[in-house]
Amino acid sequence: MIERLRPDHAAAVLVFERENRAYFAASVPDRGDAYFTGFQARFDGLLAEQHLGVCHFHVVVAGTGEVLGRVNLVDVADGSAELGFRVAQKAAGQGLATAAVRQLCTMAVRDYGLRNLRASAAADNVGSRTVLSRLGFVPTGEEVLLEGRTGHRYLLSLAGFVPSKEC
Repeated sequence: MIERLRPDHAAAVLVFERENRAYFAASVPDRGDAYFTGFQARFDGLLAEQHLGVCHFHVVVAGTGEVLGRVNLVDVADGSAELGFRVAQKAAGQGLATAAVRQLCTMAVRDYGLRNLRASAAADNVGSRTVLSRLGFVPTGEEVLLEGRTGHRYLLSLAGFVPSKEC
């Protein structure tokens, strides 16, 4: 279901981001026009960060090769990382985000040696908060501002995480 980001994903990721821009902007900060005009350079930068091991980027790919989502681990250090995810509008509400994040949690333990994951979600982003809750992330009590929107921090200890069978 999820694949580690590779150079040949660039075109499909750009289509995914363009097609879902307005949908994403309703619940997470918009990437801005510069993201799209400088996409290839930014994409190459992500691959360079991934090569250094400071981030792990993944795409959720349909059988057709279409990108339906992204699940990422950034700021990897000291056994911990920040989780970020987004799913296409046409795939929302079908359990895809939950399944993809569950698979990434398995990879975080098995492949990347992580012990904890952090995440943030806007207070009004019910979908993301639901995914985090389903997978055992707990609110830390810390409020954050996400591009001017009130949000909350979450933490998941991977010590007791039950690995996904899909991996």
